[in-house]
Amino acid sequence: MSNYIPLKTTILPLENGDRLTRPEFERRYQAMPNHQKVELIEGVVYMASPLRFRSHGEPHAQINTWLGVYYAATPGVLAADNTTVRLDGENEPQPDAILFINPNLGGQCHISEDDYIEGAPELIVEIAASSAAYDLYDKKRAYQRNGVQEYLVWQVYERQICWWKLQEGEYIALETDGNGVIKSQVFPGLWLEVRSLLEGNLAQVLKKLQEGIESVEHQEFIRRLC
Repeated sequence: MSNYIPLKTTILPLENGDRLTRPEFERRYQAMPNHQKVELIEGVVYMASPLRFRSHGEPHAQINTWLGVYYAATPGVLAADNTTVRLDGENEPQPDAILFINPNLGGQCHISEDDYIEGAPELIVEIAASSAAYDLYDKKRAYQRNGVQEYLVWQVYERQICWWKLQEGEYIALETDGNGVIKSQVFPGLWLEVRSLLEGNLAQVLKKLQEGIESVEHQEFIRRLC
């Protein structure tokens, strides 16, 4: 008769730089005593550092205010802040802001039974301290490969807004028009006056957004959705 006693399975803690599958990443994350922002990008674990006010907290609030106003004015569109997205077997990011079409109205992602976003949202926004951040490299490749239709990165230190549209499998930069405004190609009426945002003039940003919301193309978009 064997005296073998099986050892209790130990769930290892998440460590920055771990290379894991998404199921193993989720298993270890759920076992963490104090949940914090942790992402899996191209199979690598990234653990968030403490976030500063001017380089992240304030820009984050401004972006979510801008998207929130559009969300409130656009039935059929949903928004999320810092929500986990199950993209594929090696990617589970937690974007700073998300805008997506209701899955019941033809959106390309869906909400899982355990309340996570699965698939690629139509628009993802990230706040990056500089161009060296992984938001512009590994994340960008993962978002592009999985079909995120538009991707916006605010490079705070460099005072730059980069906004890409997926076209034939590649990200193409959206340019400002003659008035310094970038207009979403996926969400009609979602207009961003870049200079005003970089200068911290949120009131002007929202004023220009309101012009987009009142545009004919935005009204047609709502009719198509609803």
